[in-house]
Amino acid sequence: MVALLDEAIVRVVEEVKPSVVTVGSVRVVSSYYWTPLPVRGIASGIVVREDGYILTNAHVIEHARAVEVALTTGEVYLSRLIGADLKYDLALLRIDASGLKPANLGDSDKLKVGQIVLAIGNPLGLAGEPTVTMGVISALNRTIKSDRGVFEEMIQTDAAINPGNSGGPLVNLSGEVVGVSTAVIPYAQGIGFAIPANRVKKAIEDFIQYGRVVKPWLGVYTITVTPKIAEIYGLYPKSGALVVEVAPGSPAHYSGMKPGDVVVELGGVEIRSSRDLQKAVDERRAGERVAIRVYRGARVVELHVTLMEA
Repeated sequence: MVALLDEAIVRVVEEVKPSVVTVGSVRVVSSYYWTPLPVRGIASGIVVREDGYILTNAHVIEHARAVEVALTTGEVYLSRLIGADLKYDLALLRIDASGLKPANLGDSDKLKVGQIVLAIGNPLGLAGEPTVTMGVISALNRTIKSDRGVFEEMIQTDAAINPGNSGGPLVNLSGEVVGVSTAVIPYAQGIGFAIPANRVKKAIEDFIQYGRVVKPWLGVYTITVTPKIAEIYGLYPKSGALVVEVAPGSPAHYSGMKPGDVVVELGGVEIRSSRDLQKAVDERRAGERVAIRVYRGARVVELHVTLMEA
């Protein structure tokens, strides 16, 4: 059994390694005497298309004057920025190269707590091939607060993610990238976090098409309906997202949604909580028209809404 696990890990590393790159950035800072000094940083990235598209973390390239990408073959390219989003902590670069080996992006919605994963990257700027660490999925849907903001629906793992791992892949034993490692939580010890692959896939499409992440917006403030809340407010459904406020001029406003409505379905997806509603909206696109089913008292009302860009 141990030998089979060893073989699986080695196979995955050999398969994914050509898709992992080193991302080097140069920032200019002021010295004590206000003299400009160049400061270099080293992180990781993932080849996502064979025609030169490289994914990394946004904080890796933030304020950088120049960003270089080094392949495992030793070739080094100057990159150009396609798009970045600090809230998602994702950035897409492009280099003038072709025939690259893109990583296989998996389905992060299928992840289970306890599943074995590998973090591959370039921690601490160590020379040579990428470093591999192993761990398990410790938790899912974590909300993390840092000095860079609030990061939602994060994957938590005990696979070591050190400075330099940022932007590298978190991989399952099928060789699929299920997350993008991020080291924006400096106080974490024995705990690493990664951005889910499904969010990453949508961001890549948006970066290529629009140069930014286009976030859909419904325009409601909700709380999760629990049996206790349903009892207190006399709500008919015992779960769902209770609309507390509708933003004026929002898609929800134009659809006729009202405070007191309980959203139970959006676009055919069952809604049992405020998180479900937010996730269902995030998986749609701005400009898309979707059906929403709400309870208004004991009566079911179907609304149609055209989502706007946040």
